[in-house]
Amino acid sequence: MKKLVALFVAVILALSLCSAFAEGEKTTLTMWCIATESDANRPAYEAAIAAFEAAHPDIKIEWEAFENQSYKTKIKTAMADPSTLPDIFFTWAGAFLGDFVDQGNVYCLDEAYKEFAADLPEVMMGNASYGGSHYGVPLTMNIVVMFANMDLLAQAGYDDVPTTYDELIDCCDALVEADITPFGCAGSETWCVTEYLEPIILKTIGYEELGEIFAGSATWNDEAIATAVDTFQEMITKGYFDPNGISLGNDQVKANFIAGQYAFYQNGSWNCGEVNDAEGNFKVCLFPVMDAEKATYSQVIGGPSDTLAVAASSQNPELAAQAAFELGKEICHYGYLAGSGLPAWTPDYDTSEVKALVADVAAMVAAADGMVLFGDTAMSADPANTYLNFVSKVYGCEIDGAGFITSLASALQ
Repeated sequence: MKKLVALFVAVILALSLCSAFAEGEKTTLTMWCIATESDANRPAYEAAIAAFEAAHPDIKIEWEAFENQSYKTKIKTAMADPSTLPDIFFTWAGAFLGDFVDQGNVYCLDEAYKEFAADLPEVMMGNASYGGSHYGVPLTMNIVVMFANMDLLAQAGYDDVPTTYDELIDCCDALVEADITPFGCAGSETWCVTEYLEPIILKTIGYEELGEIFAGSATWNDEAIATAVDTFQEMITKGYFDPNGISLGNDQVKANFIAGQYAFYQNGSWNCGEVNDAEGNFKVCLFPVMDAEKATYSQVIGGPSDTLAVAASSQNPELAAQAAFELGKEICHYGYLAGSGLPAWTPDYDTSEVKALVADVAAMVAAADGMVLFGDTAMSADPANTYLNFVSKVYGCEIDGAGFITSLASALQ
């Protein structure tokens, strides 16, 4: 009996050691992103990671999420010491990622991309490709849209969204008269201010000129831009924006809009799912044209931008590259169905349940005749920071249109 007990104990110990060894053999890949608990993309990340780990029980994704604005500082700081980077990191495409590529801190994905090219069109890879090579995995694509609370508009006598600038101003005046705040904007997060200012500039000078300015090949010192900035500030001084918004974050402003405190909320189309599912009657539209000789209603700010990249310093770069593509495909999948973005990947699943507002934005993108990537990602890091600093001053009415264009032209060109 003692021998049997001893044998039983030995077997249990052996099994325990084997289990511990197997667990110890599991490869861990680290990842940083901006899918915080309150972020619209959080469910998509959670579902994608769960699916990946189920398909690869020998791999563990250890991930951290950071708030949008603070993450931009964190990832740029980490690039100065690549040993602190995770295996996979979220980034915005365009010059934002391009700076990291130029530093030699990003792993080339050309070889890994071959396996996924049939599901991920080359055109979607453009904003994350540099020198003819691929360095990022696009997730979803988004544009800046204007959400409208039709119940509040009805109280001001409107049964549809304004389609011209004059109609928008008349509508805002009627809303103010009805004691309804037309717009909410998160002043404490300057990128949210750009979601208002950039469409106004775009609809004033057109996408080609704005794209050249963001690229640094044209000057900011343009009277038409000054006029656009003055137009934005006039909307602020006329009481069209919640004055408390200057100190609010985007989560609070979005919640206020959904709760019926504002008639309009202009931000990324990644918010479509939350707005679509909220109680109330909501529509989605674009900011109207300011100068019909230079711009059209269908010109938009946005494009494929949200991206996963692999650190060149990763101890498992080939595995991390494979994981980045698999995760990217699933984040796109779940994000599209949840309404947090349009697919960069070709859907290979049932899309009949896509939310109504998402379908409306998809139609806008399909009809777009000009697209300009978000300014703070289209520009390199230092110019982008300078730009955001002056945008913040515009929202605080510290400088006017003339001050904005001369200050930026002097600082950047």
